[in-house]
Amino acid sequence: MDEAVLTSSLLYLDGVAVSFDGYKALRGLSLTLAPGEMRAIIGPNGAGKTTMMDVITGKTRPDEGVVYFGGARDLTLLDEASIANLGIGRKFQKPTVFESHTVEDNILLALKAPRTARATLFGRPAADVAPRIDRILETTRLADHRARMAADLSHGQKQWLEIGMLLAQDPKLLLVDEPVAGMTDAETMQTAALLREIAKDHSVVVVEHDMDFVRELGVKVTVLHEGAVLAEGPIDVVSADPQVVEVYLGR
Repeated sequence: MDEAVLTSSLLYLDGVAVSFDGYKALRGLSLTLAPGEMRAIIGPNGAGKTTMMDVITGKTRPDEGVVYFGGARDLTLLDEASIANLGIGRKFQKPTVFESHTVEDNILLALKAPRTARATLFGRPAADVAPRIDRILETTRLADHRARMAADLSHGQKQWLEIGMLLAQDPKLLLVDEPVAGMTDAETMQTAALLREIAKDHSVVVVEHDMDFVRELGVKVTVLHEGAVLAEGPIDVVSADPQVVEVYLGR
């Protein structure tokens, strides 16, 4: 395999196949993501979107194929914890925040900060932690809600908080699963702006069904169907593809 290709891609999947009791969830999936790129992944139910994310994060081992991160590390040889430590963070569809804690404390708990005995005992985090929390709260539109209990946030705000908790881990790559499911139209547009902002400093893969939201992201789109890439390109190009219309958009 061409080493130059590997080292120029942050994420490189080639010929990835996964079967569950004879059902082929992925059938030779190949995908590359450039450093600093945001990509939207769409496709009908059963297209392999979740399985693809499971393979990237080490939850599922592929039967065939390679998955390289950062040009050199073969993710198929690593466990979930090791992959997370490399800088891959995943946000699932349903937000999981600490509801009995404040918004600010949720971010603090997620931070990759030195957990010194003094900071733990006396609540005095390292000096650089406060500015980082401030930046994350600004990015996630939660600065005015920092003292609120997470339980009191709207569904959309809880999604933003979980994205903020992911940012606190300072990942190189964020995998975000259906971030606008259940959101209002206004929250959906704010989430698109939030992710575009995050993508200035991180690589992001967004799995989503909401086509208006995908259009708002303004990024390259990969369409999956039956465990492989069906089409790829700008949203207007893939939306006009007859095969995409038949298997996905026409339903």
